[in-house]
Amino acid sequence: MEKKYHALHEDKIYMGGAADVEEMVKQEGVQVVVDLREEATECASTDANVKWIKIPLGDNATESEEVLFKKAIDEVVSAYHNGQKVAFHCGGGKGRTGTVAIGTLLALGEAQTIAEAEEKAQSIRNIIQIKPTQRESLEKIFEA
Repeated sequence: MEKKYHALHEDKIYMGGAADVEEMVKQEGVQVVVDLREEATECASTDANVKWIKIPLGDNATESEEVLFKKAIDEVVSAYHNGQKVAFHCGGGKGRTGTVAIGTLLALGEAQTIAEAEEKAQSIRNIIQIKPTQRESLEKIFEA
């Protein structure tokens, strides 16, 4: 069976859609799940040992997108630096997930520019397609 999720970095950081979380936990041993869905009411994994971090990105978010994206990127990078396997996801794994993937690559020094990080993220997960407002958030977070 083909995986519908992807390893972003060193088989320690994974990304996908909400439907992929259970498999990421079971197959890869993911310990931390960063959920980017504003609409989520519970973790997409049923494993009680998984740490669920909800970053409510969506149309009704109470904080600005750039603040929320920065929080999500920081949570992913922090879990990685703490030696944990981490996954992040939104509903389908394209926009919000793509934005966090690009930001994570930049934060880890795996890319020097947003364009370079986007190209790398898309080469790993080809359905990534971020919206102009999501790109603006990245520009605000990573402005020189």
